[in-house]
Amino acid sequence: MDHVDAARPAHEDRGAEPLTEYIQRFTRRVRGFDRRRPLVWDLHLTGFWLTAALIDLNAYLNGGRNYVAHNLDVPTGLLLALSLGFSVPLLWRRTHPAAVLLTMTPVALLNAWSGAILQAAMLQLLVVFHIALRLSLRTLSWAALLVLTPVAVSAIRYGDQPTWEQQIGAQLMSVAVAALIGITVRTRRNYTDALEDRAHRLETERHQQVRLAAAAERARIAREMHDIIGHNLSVITGLADGGRYAAAKSPDRAAQALDAIGTTSRQALGELRRLLDVLRDDDQDGTDAAPELAPQPALTDLDRLLDGVRRAGLPVRTTIKGEPVLPEGRQLTLYRVIQEALTNTLKHAGPDATAHIDLAYEAGGAVSLTVTDTGRATPLPSPALSGGRGLPGMRERTSLYGGTLEAGPRPAPEQGWRVHLHLPEESPQ
Repeated sequence: MDHVDAARPAHEDRGAEPLTEYIQRFTRRVRGFDRRRPLVWDLHLTGFWLTAALIDLNAYLNGGRNYVAHNLDVPTGLLLALSLGFSVPLLWRRTHPAAVLLTMTPVALLNAWSGAILQAAMLQLLVVFHIALRLSLRTLSWAALLVLTPVAVSAIRYGDQPTWEQQIGAQLMSVAVAALIGITVRTRRNYTDALEDRAHRLETERHQQVRLAAAAERARIAREMHDIIGHNLSVITGLADGGRYAAAKSPDRAAQALDAIGTTSRQALGELRRLLDVLRDDDQDGTDAAPELAPQPALTDLDRLLDGVRRAGLPVRTTIKGEPVLPEGRQLTLYRVIQEALTNTLKHAGPDATAHIDLAYEAGGAVSLTVTDTGRATPLPSPALSGGRGLPGMRERTSLYGGTLEAGPRPAPEQGWRVHLHLPEESPQ
């Protein structure tokens, strides 16, 4: 029984939900229609209150308002003019509420002075509502004074039945209620507009973040593809040149060069395949096969990198100080900088060049790396002119960890090129 009773309110809520949605949907349609054709709604409302004013006039003429009117001998033409003066200006109540109230004020004063006291004068409260909804509080204050003035005129001219305090108090209460409703609706509308604006800004920021993330990802992929293709093609080019020279004199060396070219090519294709598989959209080919994943290169892969460079004809010596205790991100940065520096040496240093890697691990995760070669100190082409990603990629990787990178010719009398990287200590978590 407890379970049934506990589930009953949820069932009732589910039953009431479609009605709520229907009301909200109907309200949105009405508001949408009003925004598209405001004149239609204004004409209907003005016609309704004009009909009500004429019905009130008819009741007045048939003697049904003796308890309200101070004067029963007001001419019929004047009564009709007063009824029209209170109702017809409502057509412009939303676009020019202050002007409508100013138009009604002489009509209201004449209504009070003549003693007709038509109930159509209460339509001024509808205008007060629109003033509170759309205009400033200062305008609302003098609007309240304009509405109260005819009541004071009637109290002064026709005595104290009812007393002027009662007349002023009742009218003041009516004006306050109309103004309060207008302010409440205005506050709610402003709050809704603020929420919609905030949602729009959040949506815009989300799209901007997506675009920035996509741009960052494209830059990362460009760096990875540059490192993979640039380095391996440089190694293959060096091996091919060496194999061509060795083909005539030492066929065995030429065969070894061809084997190294095949190994390097397969390694490059494997790395590219893994990189592109991550970018593949599985929905396009209708398969659910997961992409082949592999860890990013680390310092443990440095020996294989150096072996490939040596087979391409570039002698490389290494000097390592300290123990390598670095996170994966810093290891990848060091690996890619070494790879790019040796690739540039293969491309630009010329024959008979050698390279030296000096790697020093310091306390707290700090590390210093210097890669030098003894080739020609040929200036590298400007990235802006060549479209290269080598040096900018190294600097971007270094800046991720707050490090510095210097690249340029070695000081005289030494020859060659020098790349120096320094990563500071890791920040405490």
